[in-house]
Amino acid sequence: MANEVLGLAERLREGGGPKRVAKMHAQGKLSPRERVAQLLDPGAPFLEIGLLVAHDRYDGQAPAAGVITGVGRVGGREVVVVANDATVKAGSWWPETITKMLRAQEVAMRQRIPIIYLVDSGGVNLPYQEGVFPGQHGAARLFYYNSIMRRYLHVPQIAAVMGSCVAGGAYLPALSDVIFMVEGTSFMGLGGPNLVKGATGQTVDGETLGGAVTHTSISGVAHYRAATDAECLVRIREYVGRLPRPVVEARRTEATPGSRPIEDLYDLLPQDHRMSYDMRDILACLLDGGAFDEFQPDLAGEMLCGHARIGGWPVAVIANQRGLIKGRQGERPRFGGIVYAESAEKVAYFIENAGRERIPLLFIQDVSGFMVGPDAEHNGIIRAGARFVEAMATVPVPKLVLTVNHASGAGYYAMAGQGFEPDFIVSWPTGRMGVMEGEAAVQAVHGTAMDKARSEGVEPPADVTASADAMRQDYEHQLDARYAAARGFVDAIIMPEQTRDVLQFLLATVANYSGPHIGSFVLPPLDAHR
Repeated sequence: MANEVLGLAERLREGGGPKRVAKMHAQGKLSPRERVAQLLDPGAPFLEIGLLVAHDRYDGQAPAAGVITGVGRVGGREVVVVANDATVKAGSWWPETITKMLRAQEVAMRQRIPIIYLVDSGGVNLPYQEGVFPGQHGAARLFYYNSIMRRYLHVPQIAAVMGSCVAGGAYLPALSDVIFMVEGTSFMGLGGPNLVKGATGQTVDGETLGGAVTHTSISGVAHYRAATDAECLVRIREYVGRLPRPVVEARRTEATPGSRPIEDLYDLLPQDHRMSYDMRDILACLLDGGAFDEFQPDLAGEMLCGHARIGGWPVAVIANQRGLIKGRQGERPRFGGIVYAESAEKVAYFIENAGRERIPLLFIQDVSGFMVGPDAEHNGIIRAGARFVEAMATVPVPKLVLTVNHASGAGYYAMAGQGFEPDFIVSWPTGRMGVMEGEAAVQAVHGTAMDKARSEGVEPPADVTASADAMRQDYEHQLDARYAAARGFVDAIIMPEQTRDVLQFLLATVANYSGPHIGSFVLPPLDAHR
């Protein structure tokens, strides 16, 4: 499975293919991924967000939805990068392009880190305009976020027009703090030469209408002019290097490796997702020194809570334990991966403590849902579950999510599901996100008919069998981590051996902002801006 994901990712990074890259080179341009590589610090981490988005749509014609988005480092500081991929339909905007760009802007707003736009786009992909142009989360919201970042959040926005930038898309750089343009290859305008000819009858070439010289020496819309893509990227790095930066290292200690080799993760997680394993073994690979200061270790063992460090960064860990969990004397064993009333109360208290201590939370998901039945209801599972959800939803500290296996039912919601806007969500290829497993869904829909046939000693009706088989196949397809990643339900699929490095990088990223991490962004008191 890991090899399949790696192969898919490699194909998607090719964008529109070698011929289109060669065409850009012939025009004197760098390719989109060459631009990103030259912008970022060599050898530094880069978490690409949404690489698999839309990979299974549009007959494969929209790799990565035509835009590269992610978090990396420039001059040692974390930044967000948004780079149009002009090898894919001239960098035009698909519906999912907007989704990815909005997600990138939200990361910048939440973490208060600079965002760099490398613009090279033909604008709206017209056959799909209804998914791009209108709506609350259509393209206009990009400009809304631009404005909020400029006016209130003071998030640095740097735009480089490195190719085409037309129509409404021109507002993206115009609403940034500074605009760089490249001589001879960049154009920015509300209408191109053809539109101007049709609308006004005037004949004008693109360079005169909206080229780098025009906008840096006549209109004054742009601020800096570079001779080449490479020079432009160097100057952006210099600009970012001048920006003030927060002090974020105060709580970090020296990093130590886990107590078990990271490669052991492949052996620890069973190939059959239904089999049990010990989550503490997983933690031994991920946490510094394998050290896990467990909170209430003798209560509600189906939920593990405790303090640890990853790459020297402090983190409060919440993880689902699998297998049968020994209960108190006289009680039945509990099912691992299920949230009970007692474990919900335990986790809620732990989350609130983490909020008071200002320690980021890491949710490691392998959850099948909340317990049901008379005992659970009599123990107040609804009230306890609500406490869990409320604590998680309102805690002001950063929340990271790692999905290793199941992410099902309301348990997925409580473990910082996407709807509660955790700072980042990453998944292993083994992640399975859905309301329930396929067999459970079959039982819920067709169980009565199948049980009736079984009691009568006959085969279920053919239509029931066919429907049940189709449902199993649909669920197995939709529970695949690649399906979730294609729809932006996770930021990235990462390999198990990458997990420590990725989590360490994300903990460094969320440390940039010590204020509340709730929602896409939190506005400062507006009185200060009157």
